Amino acid sequence: MRLAGPIYAKYETPEEWAAAVAAKGYRAANAPRMDIDGQGGGVVQAFADAAKKNDIVIAECGAWSNPLSNDAKTAQEAMDKCVSSLALAEELGARCCVNISGSRGEKWDGPCAEDLTPETFDLIVETVRAIIDAVKPTRTYYTLETMPWMYPDSVDSYELLLKAIDRKGFAVHFDPVNLVNCPSRYFNTDKLITEFVDRLGGHIRSCHLKDTSLAMNLTTCLTECRPGTGGLDYPCLLRTIDKLDKDTPVYMEHLPSEEEYDLAAEYIRGVAKNEGVTL
Repeated sequence: MRLAGPIYAKYETPEEWAAAVAAKGYRAANAPRMDIDGQGGGVVQAFADAAKKNDIVIAECGAWSNPLSNDAKTAQEAMDKCVSSLALAEELGARCCVNISGSRGEKWDGPCAEDLTPETFDLIVETVRAIIDAVKPTRTYYTLETMPWMYPDSVDSYELLLKAIDRKGFAVHFDPVNLVNCPSRYFNTDKLITEFVDRLGGHIRSCHLKDTSLAMNLTTCLTECRPGTGGLDYPCLLRTIDKLDKDTPVYMEHLPSEEEYDLAAEYIRGVAKNEGVTL
C-alpha cells in the first residue's frame, strides 16, 4: 500500500508538487490543484507525467457534492461536478473519483430518514450509472465512500450497489471509520475490516485513514480522531489492506494541522513496521 496525506507546501509546477509529496515520505497523493500558470492546456498531462516520473500514485479526484439533492439546481450542479471530476480522474490516471452517494436532507453529508430507503437506493443506482455512462472511463473508476448513515453503510449494501449499478467503471472506496456507527462495530473493528476486504477487496481502489473514539457518556457518541488515539484496530487494518493491490493508496484525512498529520504518519509507519508492512 501507499501512504498519502494532504500537501501543505505551496507549489507552482508539477515538479514542485512531486517534490512536496516526496518530502513527506508519501508514495501517493490526491489530485493536485490545476490552477497553476505556465502549463497551458497541458497541465493535467504535466501532473500525470510528474507523478509517473516520481513513482507517485494519484489516489483520488474528489467530486464532493450532492447529486441526490431535492433541489433540482443543486442536484444538476452536483451531477456536472461528478462527471467533470471523473473525466479528470480518467485523464490523470487516478485510482478513482470519489464522492458520497448524497442526501435527500438539508445537509449534503448528514443524516436523513429518507437516505436509507429503497427509493433512495434506486436513485443512487440511477445517478451513478448516469455519471459513469457520461464519461465511459477505461482506466479509472467512480466510487462511493462508505458512510455511517447513507448507502453504502455496510459491506452488504456495497455488494448490493455493485450488483445493481452493474458498470465496469464502478468500484469501491473503503473508509473503515465511517462504517463504525454503533458500539458493536466499535468493539469489533477487526471483524468489520476483514469481512469488508474479504468480500470486496478485488474492487477497492482507495482507502481513508483516521480513527474513532467512543465517548463514555450517554447516549452513543462516536467521534473522529487521529490515528492511534481511538479504537480502530490499526494492526489488523494495515495487515488486511496489505493483501490488496500493492499500489492501494491509504490517505490520512480530517486532521486540523500539518503537525497532526505528521504525528498520524509517525504512528501509522510504526504500526506498519511492527506488522512487516510496506508503506
